[in-house]
Amino acid sequence: MSEKQHEIRLRINGTEHDVAVPARRLLSDALRHDLGLTGTHVGCEHGVCGACTVLVDGEPMRSCLMFAVSAAGHDVTTVEGLARPDGELGPVQQAFRECHGLQCGFCTPGFLTTITAGIAENPEPTEDEARDMIAGNLCRCTGYQNIVKAVCRAAELARDDRASEDGAA
Repeated sequence: MSEKQHEIRLRINGTEHDVAVPARRLLSDALRHDLGLTGTHVGCEHGVCGACTVLVDGEPMRSCLMFAVSAAGHDVTTVEGLARPDGELGPVQQAFRECHGLQCGFCTPGFLTTITAGIAENPEPTEDEARDMIAGNLCRCTGYQNIVKAVCRAAELARDDRASEDGAA
C-alpha cells in the first residue's frame, strides 16, 4: 500500500513550489529530492551537526527535524537563496571566500544560513558572539578560526551593503 500524498505549496527562496509529499517527508528530503535543491546537506539526520540548516521565516531551522508539510505557508531560504538578486555572492558567502572559511564544504551551507540569521539579529558581533552564533554547527576540517573571521567580515560587508542602500534611497 502506498503512503498518502499531501499536496502542499512551499515558498522556497521566494519561489512558490507545489509538491506532493507523504506526511512524514522531512523538509531536507523535500528540498533535495522533490525540488532538486541539493545545497542543503544532510549529515547526521538528528539535528546535531547543522549541515541541513535553512532559514524558516528568517530563523535557523534544522531541516532534518522539520516535516515538509510544516513548512507550508512559511518562507524558507536555503543556501541557494543567499546570493544577491544579480547572482553575485551575498555578504556571508563573500566573507567565507575572502576568509577561507571552508575546506571540504560539506558543513558550509549550514554555516552560511546560520550566520545570515545571526548577523540579521546581531549586526556587529564580537569574536565571542561570533563563536556563540556558530556553536550549533559542526565542522570537522577548519578548526573554526577562519569561520569566526568570516562571521565578523560578513557583518562588515552587510553593514556596507546597508549603507550603500541607504545612500541610494
